[in-house]
Amino acid sequence: MQPEIAQVLALQALGWIASEDEVLPVFLTATGANLADLRSRAADPDFLAAVLDFLMQDDRWVVAFCDAQGQPYTAPLAARAALPGGAVTNWT
Repeated sequence: MQPEIAQVLALQALGWIASEDEVLPVFLTATGANLADLRSRAADPDFLAAVLDFLMQDDRWVVAFCDAQGQPYTAPLAARAALPGGAVTNWT
């Protein structure tokens, strides 16, 4: 996945998180972000990577997001791999 496409998907994920009354407070608490940060950091690839990291913590969130966006369930992981820090590490 191209980084630009990954950023768009991560922005969609951020929008989904912001629209979910039960998920948004968990995201804000976990990241230490506030609503102003969501707006000001939305173009920051590192922040968008954190958004996808958060989303992928719960399979129910991944399924709900992907269903809402018409994306395959593998899309968040593919997008995460294209953003900073997402390269798969080979430990062998």
